[in-house]
Amino acid sequence: MKLSLRQLDVLVAVARSGSVTRAAEALAMSQSAASAALMELERQHAVQLFDRVGKRLQLNDLGKAVVPRAAELLDRAHELEDVLAAREVAGDLRVGATLTIGNYLGAQLVSDFMRRYPQSRASLAVENTARVLAGVLDFELDLGLVEGRVQHPDLEAQHWRDDELAVFASASHPLARRQRLTIADLAAADWILREPGSGTRDTFDRATAGVLPELRVKLTLSHTEAILHAVGSGLGLGCVSRIALQEAFARGGLVPLQTPFLDLRRAFLIVQHRRKYQSLACRRFIEMCWSG
Repeated sequence: MKLSLRQLDVLVAVARSGSVTRAAEALAMSQSAASAALMELERQHAVQLFDRVGKRLQLNDLGKAVVPRAAELLDRAHELEDVLAAREVAGDLRVGATLTIGNYLGAQLVSDFMRRYPQSRASLAVENTARVLAGVLDFELDLGLVEGRVQHPDLEAQHWRDDELAVFASASHPLARRQRLTIADLAAADWILREPGSGTRDTFDRATAGVLPELRVKLTLSHTEAILHAVGSGLGLGCVSRIALQEAFARGGLVPLQTPFLDLRRAFLIVQHRRKYQSLACRRFIEMCWSG
């Protein structure tokens, strides 16, 4: 067999990072050794797997077909090592989660996973939905925990749990004293919202489309806690997951506004690449998500 696991390690690392230098750093190799391994792999099989775009290496069509299979072989090899070492679960687990899930659910899930399987190594990347999905597509992440829509044909999304957004205001805001709000009230208010590309913003935009065609968006922020602080200071209304608002509502500084004319329900999803091998560590983590 011409292939070596070291060559495949380099191939997958370069595909994920787009750089031989960064791949070598991730694998604790010299740049020359990593470059030689990649060149030898292409030479042995008389193929080219990357297009050179400036200083960045970008997978070509053949490379895109090869890398998922290479990653699968590596995952299986790691599992074989674990069996030989009498370890049930070990190796890397790379989880991506959106801000709401990562901050309020994901961190605890990863911590529980590490306590249950101390031989494993896990990482949690907290980004907005668009970036998490990009990480799963590029094989940088083993799975993603997201909210919002998943439409890419290479991604498989499973319903995980239900969630709902809530419109809220500072307890001192004029609308907080209204028993019944109208669409005109919301249209006239200033809003503090998540940035486009986030699952929360996507759900909010779909819920308000045709109901609130024009909103006075005063500020967009990429962190839920920043929105809570901005709304708490009286800058405007906000809309985030009820999970993120439980403590603030209990303290009384922020209050929910009743908006029955807006459908703010959504689902949390577990997302994986259809062509990526699901390692034992990945399967165990998903089982924990279902049982949690």
